Amino acid sequence: MLAYLRKKLNIHLKEGKRRRARLVSKDGRCNIEFGNVEEQSRVAFLADIWTTVLDLKWRYKMTIFITAFLGSWFLFGLLWYAVAYLHKDLPEFYPSVNHTPCVENINGLTSSFLFSLETQVTIGYGFRCVTEQCGTAIFLLIAQSILGVIINSFMCGAILAKISRPKKRGKTITFSKNAVISKRGGKLCLLIRVANLRKSLLIGGHIYGKLLKTTLTPEGETIILDQVNIEFIVDAGNENLFFVSPLTIYHIINKNSPFFEMSAETLLQHDFELVVFLDGTVEATSATCQVRTSYIPEEVLWGFRFASIVSKTKDGKYRVDFSNFSKTVEVETPHCAFCLYNQKQSITKLTSGYDNPAFTFTEISETVGANETKM
Repeated sequence: MLAYLRKKLNIHLKEGKRRRARLVSKDGRCNIEFGNVEEQSRVAFLADIWTTVLDLKWRYKMTIFITAFLGSWFLFGLLWYAVAYLHKDLPEFYPSVNHTPCVENINGLTSSFLFSLETQVTIGYGFRCVTEQCGTAIFLLIAQSILGVIINSFMCGAILAKISRPKKRGKTITFSKNAVISKRGGKLCLLIRVANLRKSLLIGGHIYGKLLKTTLTPEGETIILDQVNIEFIVDAGNENLFFVSPLTIYHIINKNSPFFEMSAETLLQHDFELVVFLDGTVEATSATCQVRTSYIPEEVLWGFRFASIVSKTKDGKYRVDFSNFSKTVEVETPHCAFCLYNQKQSITKLTSGYDNPAFTFTEISETVGANETKM
């Protein structure tokens, strides 16, 4: 048992050493950390407070939400208590029977807090109310009402915007676990499958990719995360995708492709990350949505194609079987794009000639020619 656990631990450690760092996770999150940000840049986050609040996680957002309301209620509660204290409306001052307080029925800090809450959220129980005795109390009532509307609008708007962000719509767009390389239309292609799990469509969908790798320039500069454009093609057209069923997008590996110099044997030796993007507009909210995922060399299968996923029932309905969504089938595939290109070129040269049945070849002896020269 101990030997088995030791073996599993060694395998896990080896896999950890081989694990590649990736910029974009499979679910689309960017794994990047910013360090040594200048103080001026940090202030810019506060200047754009709306975006900053929207980007916060839910636990921080709810903390700000609760703190904003409780803090404003308590702050104005202290101010209402100060008004009552200065006007000697509190019971400890033993006001006379004819005394008219600034606020009726404020007896202490607790009742001041309750009056602040009732004023800001406009509950209005009718037990506590402002009188015309104090101009300060009237001004404070107006100030709290205006500030309460601002806080309520901002915080409720932030919660609503957070809930309705199209980022959640992207969770219903899924990519295949692996990318595959095989022949398609007589060309060597890299293929990826993408599906929309909702029946509502993405309007104006556009698919493209970026290959991230470390390159060395002729000047000797090392560029980490150098980006190379990867053009993906969809048989239905790259623009305005009819995304009602899963689509297979493919990239043709030609001389202009960064995958042209790779082969089935050397694929895992390369260090790259293929990031795939899908942009579109959510049909229900008209908000722009971007979905992304990434593939590292271990997730690219050479010599495979995707299994069939769409079928037609006897009732004439189309059925999508998502159990085969990421399933692959091994197929015969050239081990490199360069070999496939040279094979096609040689076949083209071979078939470009013409056969002439009337042509005969006559061999002339060199000795005969020499004797005739002597004569």
